[in-house]
Amino acid sequence: MTEQEKPTGTPAGALEDVRATLAARIARWTAAGDSPVAVTPALTFFRREAPSEPASCLYPPSLALIVQGAKRVRLGSDAYIYDARRFLITSLDLPVVADVIEATPRTPYLGLALKLDLRMVTELMVDGSLPPPREQPACRGMVLGQATRPLLDAVLRLVDLLDTPDDLPVLAPLIEREIVYRLLTGDQGARLRQIASVGSQSHRIARAIDWLKAHYARPLRVDDLAAHVQMSASSFHHHFRALTAMSPLQFQKWLRLTEARRLMLAERLEASTAAFRVGYESPSQFSREYSRLFGAPPARDVAGLRQETGAAAVIGA
Repeated sequence: MTEQEKPTGTPAGALEDVRATLAARIARWTAAGDSPVAVTPALTFFRREAPSEPASCLYPPSLALIVQGAKRVRLGSDAYIYDARRFLITSLDLPVVADVIEATPRTPYLGLALKLDLRMVTELMVDGSLPPPREQPACRGMVLGQATRPLLDAVLRLVDLLDTPDDLPVLAPLIEREIVYRLLTGDQGARLRQIASVGSQSHRIARAIDWLKAHYARPLRVDDLAAHVQMSASSFHHHFRALTAMSPLQFQKWLRLTEARRLMLAERLEASTAAFRVGYESPSQFSREYSRLFGAPPARDVAGLRQETGAAAVIGA
């Protein structure tokens, strides 16, 4: 660890001790294998004992923290590589391609994801008298930050609550609030404040994404969606692409194809049935676009996934 990576006044050994304790806790909860373990509605643990193949998934607003190993997340042409020294914040729902790049049976990849309640973020911005972020040029809705001792301490206390489940309903929200506070006052807090600021361009894009997730099977008129979130069409296009690395139509297509893949895998629908279910009128167009995204035609892709151990986890992780 370099001097730049050490928080001021924090011995390097203290950080390593907290990481080691967190790693032991996560390893205990994930001892059964590589499938994600949702220990609470907001908190999920991850373990991999070997590097993984790239997998398409939707990252919700969340804190992703690694305590052992390393991971790569691609958003458009940008790659975010993080390990035990850095965390990843996703400030709105983003379609990504993710893969674990450092993991072995002796030192498995161990990490967690904590969903962020943006209402809590907004409340803390007000209650904590945090300055509102200055409106800045649109940027990606994903960023890496430094994992500090106060943040790791709070995360460890949240994880320790799992051993006293009767305490979870009362104490977990308090610790989650502290974690959000640490993020807001940390090196990437301005990004998180920007997305949570009601009326900001980023907040409007988040509302548009919520609409797309709820209505992905409907025909999309981008100008109507821009008007729905009270933006001009040109500004909407610019900010949407800047935050998500996709156009609104590409985002809708990603949602449709990913849901069709889930339907074929989990509900064993035929490709044509899944295509119509998610809003496609042409099975041939569906097959072309599916192959372009996932690298194989629908039937072959799903057959391959079914042969893999933990295929359902690949879709949802």
